[in-house]
Amino acid sequence: MEYDRDLSFEYNNPTKIIFGENSVKEIGLEVDHLGCSKALIVTDKGIVGAGLAERVEKALGRRYAGTYDSCKQDSDLHLVNEGAAYALDKGADCLVSVGGGSVIDTAKGMAIVMKEGGRLQDYSGMQVLSRPQTPHVVVPTTAGTGSEVTWAAVIKDWDNNVKELFCDYFIIPNIAVLDPTMITGLPPLLTAGTGMDAFTHAVEGLHALQRQPITDAMALHSIRLTTKYLPRCIEDGDDLVARGQQQIAAVMAGVAFSNAQVGLVHAMAHSAGALFKSPHGLANGILLPHVMLFNLEECPDRYALVAEAMGLDVRDLPDLEAGRKAAEAVWELTKKIGLPQKLRDVGVPEDGLAAAAELSLSDGAIVYNPRMVMDAEEVLAVYKQAW
Repeated sequence: MEYDRDLSFEYNNPTKIIFGENSVKEIGLEVDHLGCSKALIVTDKGIVGAGLAERVEKALGRRYAGTYDSCKQDSDLHLVNEGAAYALDKGADCLVSVGGGSVIDTAKGMAIVMKEGGRLQDYSGMQVLSRPQTPHVVVPTTAGTGSEVTWAAVIKDWDNNVKELFCDYFIIPNIAVLDPTMITGLPPLLTAGTGMDAFTHAVEGLHALQRQPITDAMALHSIRLTTKYLPRCIEDGDDLVARGQQQIAAVMAGVAFSNAQVGLVHAMAHSAGALFKSPHGLANGILLPHVMLFNLEECPDRYALVAEAMGLDVRDLPDLEAGRKAAEAVWELTKKIGLPQKLRDVGVPEDGLAAAAELSLSDGAIVYNPRMVMDAEEVLAVYKQAW
């Protein structure tokens, strides 16, 4: 890999990572280290029903302040504001989110409102905060979003049917506890979708316009890990080695893209999710190879690196051909793990593609795509290929 002589960048990764089987037991001590005494668990009813929230509650012991379990897929502004009010009523000075990306993002939003007051919608945008927010510990129960180490939260504004972005270094979680025993019950399709979310973060972090050497290293190793271990997670959900390595892959991808940014895949997946509720990870996995081909001539060397990281022997191939083989390998990976292959399979209607293409142009992720997107017709063509 070569970089321009005038390369300059910032790299930020403040989250403390704790990894290991049953490491969830250490949460009480970590809350103490943060200088907090009353931790509210933020989760959803499915996590509560599975007994995972109870494990965290026991680990918190005397520090446990209560549980807010109203989170749902594509969490919304109303729930965040409601949750923050509940946390303040319980006297909480710390949040422990237990769940996937939507739960973690809900807690990020709650952390803002608890500290700053008002409503979450008052803080939409990038870098609008001026101080650290309510301390936040994350226990992921999926291995994909990377939200446990990122500076972004995506919260749905259901009143206006759009997804709001809250991007700020002050909402990066303080601690992420990666415990493979907390994700063994994840069903195969959800495992596949969240895993491809992580894989997409890594590939887009590798090709995004703010890429740099440190994020490249994170992204490439994340690709290696996901290629090897995600199929094992699908084959045997109780494979703790595979589950743990996929957790690490998700974190590394999260660190990569939160510094390098993402691109067109995420702009399109965000838009499809906002309009048609298509699951984010599934949409990413379906769209990724199509967007790679769309971008190919702008960054063939980047996709040649993807091919190598996926274990393909492309040493004697031109970058363009190696990059094309990488896109094909991504397709094969999605088939191997049982991912849906078309957007029509995840609830996106054909007559809604034009609206999604228009919405994609206003998504912040599109700015960092390696190939400049000039109009909605270009995006629509990619949607049609993936539909």
